[in-house]
This record gives sequence, C-alpha cells and structure tokens, in this order.
Amino acid sequence: MKKTILITGAATGLGKGTAIGLAQAGHKVIATVENWPQVTQLRADADAACVDLVVEKLDYLKPDDHDTVLRKYGKEVDIAVLNAATGQTGPVAEVPVDRIREVFEVNVFHTLELAQRFAAIFVKRDSGKIIFTSSIAGFWILPYLAPYVASKHALEAIAQLMRHELEDTNVKIATINPGPYRTGFNDRMYDTVDQWFEPGVNFSDEAPLREMQAQIAGEDLQLDPQPMIDFMVNLIPQDDHKFRNVYHEGFVEDVKQYQLGLWTQPMKGKA
Repeated sequence: MKKTILITGAATGLGKGTAIGLAQAGHKVIATVENWPQVTQLRADADAACVDLVVEKLDYLKPDDHDTVLRKYGKEVDIAVLNAATGQTGPVAEVPVDRIREVFEVNVFHTLELAQRFAAIFVKRDSGKIIFTSSIAGFWILPYLAPYVASKHALEAIAQLMRHELEDTNVKIATINPGPYRTGFNDRMYDTVDQWFEPGVNFSDEAPLREMQAQIAGEDLQLDPQPMIDFMVNLIPQDDHKFRNVYHEGFVEDVKQYQLGLWTQPMKGKA
C-alpha cells in the first residue's frame, strides 16, 4: 500500500537519498529542507531522478515553518520521519555550552515539538507512525562528539518513552540508528571544533582530538551510504517492524558489548 511520508532533513545525505528512493517506490513524499536554496536544489535533483517530490522549507528553529507544513500536509501524512539533525565537536570539558545548546535545540527540542504535533494528529485519527532518525551514537559514545552523542541519547529516551506512553493507541513509534556513513555530515560536524578550539589556549590535548577527527571524518571508517538508504526506503513504509532499527547489523553486537562493559569500568584519573 502506498503511503504519504514526510521526511525532514532531506537536503543532503541519507535524508535526500531516502526521500528520492521512497518517491521512486511510488509513495507520496513531502521532503523538507532548511532553506530556500536547498528547496531549489532538491527540486532539481528530483527532476533529474524523474520523480515527483513535494519539497518544502522547514527550518526547525522557526515555528512559522512548522505551522505552514503542518497546516498544508499534517492531516494527510501517514508516516513522519524526523531526520533533520546537526552536530558540534570538541572536548566536552571545554565545548562552549551555547554550542551544545544549539545541537539540542535541533536534535531534541524541535524534533520533539514536531513529534508532539504529529502525535496529536495521529492519535485523533487513530493511525500513524513517527520514526526518529537517531544514531548508534544514541547508545554508544565517540570521543569529542559529546554534543551530538548527548543529543541522540536524549532522543533515544524520548522515543522509548513515547512508544511506551502511546502503546494503547494506534500510533507507532520507532527509531532508525545509522552508523557512520560517507554523506559529508561527519566531516562538517568535526570541522566545527576549529571555530573555537585554540591549541595552547584550551587545556585539552589536541593530538587525540585530531586523531579521532581523522578517523571519524576520514575515508576508512565511513561507509557507502547507499545500503543505508536502501534499508530506510524498505523499512519506513512497512506496517510492522522492530522499534529499534540499527544498520548495519554488524554494529549491534559491538554496542551490546560496550554497554555491558559500562558496569565494570573503573573511574579513570591519575593516582
């Protein structure tokens, strides 16, 4: 059965590939992006892919954009995929808190605001599904990614609680948890540290920060995004699937072992 699917953060990367892929599969897709140049570009990309894609501007930080999109499409959406996200990097003992607050505004607070509005529509209609694009960072840590990791941990808690609290309704809640894919997002996120970190001024050692930056934003660790996009295109329209959807499956056991190890880890520090 074909669905009407709204997906946010569709200007680039996994969001863009998934929006186009869902449209190619015959679904009506409302793809939202942050600004007007991205609207123009995504419409051109959809034309190049020979698909019909409804493209709208939805800046998470602008309530008027929320109102416009919900007024135009809220009642017809079957599935809301809340995919938009941002990130900041740096040693958490020194990352300016305003930068962490910016990440939470997008990844947590305004994502939740949209989820609440769709939940109200779906509960009243007695059908609908909300999917949060989280990350393996929602239950695993990566050094120097504290703003992003913390926001995804918070999003995981929100999704789990929303699922629990709406279990007596016909509203379905799920997460999709990608690993590190070569979309440019990780590279842009790690570049943010250079906007404020000053060696010799900040007390954190720069060397391990740069090593992690080279690893996470480099070519070796990041994966081809197409299999992840294919996974999302296949999963999102399904009527029944797991609550938590990690891809690829190889990450699952690593995460479980990491979480198990937390119970026995000693407190670090020089004696």
